[in-house]
Amino acid sequence: MAATLPDDFAPRRIRRRVLQVLALLALLVLVVVLAPGLGDVREMLGRAALGWLVVGVVFELLSCVSYVLMFRPIFCRSMTWRSSVEIAGSELAVGSIIPASGAAGVALGAWVLSRGGMPAEQVARRSVAFMLIKSAVNFVAVAVLGVLMALGVGPDVSLLLTAVPAVLALGSIALVAAVPRVGPGPLVDGPSRLRRAQAATRRALVGGVQEAGAIVRAREPLVIVGAVGYWAWDNAVLWATYEAVGVHVALTVVLMGYLIGQLGGALPLPGGVGGIDLGLIGALILFGAPAAATAAAVFLYRVILFWVPLLTGAVAFASLRRALAADERADLCRPVIAA
Repeated sequence: MAATLPDDFAPRRIRRRVLQVLALLALLVLVVVLAPGLGDVREMLGRAALGWLVVGVVFELLSCVSYVLMFRPIFCRSMTWRSSVEIAGSELAVGSIIPASGAAGVALGAWVLSRGGMPAEQVARRSVAFMLIKSAVNFVAVAVLGVLMALGVGPDVSLLLTAVPAVLALGSIALVAAVPRVGPGPLVDGPSRLRRAQAATRRALVGGVQEAGAIVRAREPLVIVGAVGYWAWDNAVLWATYEAVGVHVALTVVLMGYLIGQLGGALPLPGGVGGIDLGLIGALILFGAPAAATAAAVFLYRVILFWVPLLTGAVAFASLRRALAADERADLCRPVIAA
């Protein structure tokens, strides 16, 4: 049956959100150009090396490809690669303009799969599993790098910025791993929508953690390559923008500062503009990166992070929308037995 996209993802609302993000980016540009005391930042941006910026764009494209690679084996193996690219690309485009750390994009993909025939409970479980696997790489990296930096690898940084984040990351991993012990809980029937929603959320969370564990233990190559690549190439973009402004920053500093900055993307700001930027700049400066170079590098990083997924994903979104309107995607997605 032909499908119409939900109101939240209607082209009119998407265009409005894009305009909001562009307005914030324009304001950010004005601040950089006109604000006093930012002369060094303006100078670095003015002489940024085009070659390194191109490298940064390539790295972000590889990050997007990695996202697509992990999407199909987690959600639906019977789906064609064309449909996988369209849905995953659309998720990336939506994620570039709507905050919540990519959850809005995953919600769009979940809706498409549900309309295609995948049971809603299975979609919910696999959406949780996808988000967990994608995010877990960050936490594992912080745990490993925090321990290594605390032992003296890389620049000399206090234990507060190395060992403490490592312990917190390990604690978070352990906490998530313990979620299945809570159990899915009983099925709830009755007039209370709130109770039904709470029960469904609990089942999705517990089932999603279990499914994520099963997927990781299966060592699916595309999932591993995709999850690690999505994180690593995005980090590489930030490293490339530092190189573009002519400043060499230790890779360990870039990697550790990255997670804290990304947490700012959960703030309710259009496109995460401001949240990610301030988080990244603050974290990187705390780890010893020079202030002016960090501001310039993060500004260039955010421009690439916004435009590359949006432009590439817009093509995928337009194709997916036409296909859904014409009911041309029979592979979205044949029902399969729940794990």
